[in-house]
Amino acid sequence: MAADSPFTVDAEWLQQRLGEPGLTVIDASWYLPDQKRDARAEYEAAHIPGAVFFDHDAVSDPNSDLPHTLSSPQHFARFVGTLGISADDTIVIYDGPGFFSAPRAWWMFRIMGVYQVYVLDGGFDNWKAEGRPVTSEVTRIAPCIFHAEFDEKQVVGLAEMRRVVETRESQIADARGPGRFTGAAPEPRAGIRSGHMPGARNVPYSALSRDGELLPAPELRKLFEDAGIDLNRPVVTSCGSGVTAAVLILALETLGHSDNRLYDGSWTEWGGLTDTPVETGAGRISEN
Repeated sequence: MAADSPFTVDAEWLQQRLGEPGLTVIDASWYLPDQKRDARAEYEAAHIPGAVFFDHDAVSDPNSDLPHTLSSPQHFARFVGTLGISADDTIVIYDGPGFFSAPRAWWMFRIMGVYQVYVLDGGFDNWKAEGRPVTSEVTRIAPCIFHAEFDEKQVVGLAEMRRVVETRESQIADARGPGRFTGAAPEPRAGIRSGHMPGARNVPYSALSRDGELLPAPELRKLFEDAGIDLNRPVVTSCGSGVTAAVLILALETLGHSDNRLYDGSWTEWGGLTDTPVETGAGRISEN
């Protein structure tokens, strides 16, 4: 396993096991428009041998107006079943930079009842830089039945998020960058207010890894504590659209903090409404 997290594996561990029965490798890369990277095109050009492509948009709830909304367990099961993924597999998930979109897929599999699921430390960019095997060959897939056991308690909806903000019954950890959190930088999606939920603390997902690898547990702990997160209390994570909030979940679980949940609508939902309280800067409530 990589570093001191029970939820990651390193490149050498994975390379030694490629092709073993019961091992599934998933490319779950996804990028923001300003990153100017095409995840599917990159996968088709080069991927880890045997990897299947996990399309975050295709697995999302088709009936939601919000991006990347968690789908029903039935939709999720049908989608991953077409990829030949079984709930009994040992699953290793990667993305390009290491800890961006892969933890979102990791989180989804876990709340659907799969616990032998890991994120590749270092990501595909480091895998390639180290000269490890890649291929452009199409992965042969044998569709199967995926049995989902959905744990809905791990997901926070809008109504509950309103209560959390009002009562402070759980802490809120926001994974967006400092500029978006304070409101100094605009949101990338049109019509979304800038700022953060009252009482939220900023733990940028990008600070939790170095060179594509998850930080050691002592450094992760310090980052959360320095942000004002009490690791003895419940935490709800949020971000822009629910993707990088899962990076915080993985880091919290690495620290043994299991009382955490993810606000799936995240800032796209909260900041897109007109009746939700928003703070900017040092805590001023926005009147927008």
